[in-house]
Amino acid sequence: MKKKIAASFLVMFFSVGFLFAQTSKGFASYYANKFSGRRTTSGEKYNPDSLTAAHKTLAFGTIVKVTNVKNGKSTIVKINDRLPKKSKRIIDLSKKAAKELEMIQVGIVKVELEVVSDK
Repeated sequence: MKKKIAASFLVMFFSVGFLFAQTSKGFASYYANKFSGRRTTSGEKYNPDSLTAAHKTLAFGTIVKVTNVKNGKSTIVKINDRLPKKSKRIIDLSKKAAKELEMIQVGIVKVELEVVSDK
């Protein structure tokens, strides 16, 4: 009986740990100025001065920590738009978020994403 309880606890512990440690690595870019004021897939207007982003699958309203792998700079963004399914990037950032990651000059950087809060 004790072994079953211990095994159940381990399965639950690792399952919960996986849910809360959702991280991924890939490439990020940021929105061009021409998108300012246009509607995102969620219906919000894109504002280059907000901390928002597009992702392929994360729910709208999900809060994500994005870290520039090269320089260690990070920012927190809210998902409010969709990337195309065939995109090679894992996230597109608002201009403000890109500035916080110091990626404006290079345009595309390798990042790590960590889900902070999901809806």
